[in-house]
Amino acid sequence: MSAGADPYPRWKYYPARSPAPVWVRGVVDAFTGLSDEIDSRRNSGVKSDQVLARLRSPLETQGFMVETSKAQADKILRPVLFGENGATRVAYEVDAFHPEHGVVIEIEAGRGAANNADYRDIIRASLMVDARYLVLAMMLSYGGGGAVIRSYERTRDRIDAIYASDRLRLPLDGLLLVGY
Repeated sequence: MSAGADPYPRWKYYPARSPAPVWVRGVVDAFTGLSDEIDSRRNSGVKSDQVLARLRSPLETQGFMVETSKAQADKILRPVLFGENGATRVAYEVDAFHPEHGVVIEIEAGRGAANNADYRDIIRASLMVDARYLVLAMMLSYGGGGAVIRSYERTRDRIDAIYASDRLRLPLDGLLLVGY
């Protein structure tokens, strides 16, 4: 189940002063049940689309709409801005969305933290209509280019700073960081 003494998956819910909502357990359990296939400490070269494909069934069982392919018809789009006649003018693609709870899921792989994908996902989720929570899944370990990148830890430190600061207040009810 775990590589070494570290638990799998690792996760942290924000803000730290609030208990995690009930839906968090189901999302974490979905990652736990797939540890043999997606634990980045033991499986090199795992891609975010592969992780999403493996998570699709357990997430759909929980009521999530999940992207099924990169084809336009299979993408999950969340509106941000509306234009004339109420038409969506700006929308962002997400990996999964739970309409009842307002949960956006974004799964990053590889150099997600090094390329600031975590910041992009936080800002985009903050702008989406009906998004109340963000689940941000980052690799525990990525060994691209010879150097090991610990995306989960980098992102955790960034989110810790956001929530510790009074300078930036996210309009989300909460954020779940998952290390896979």
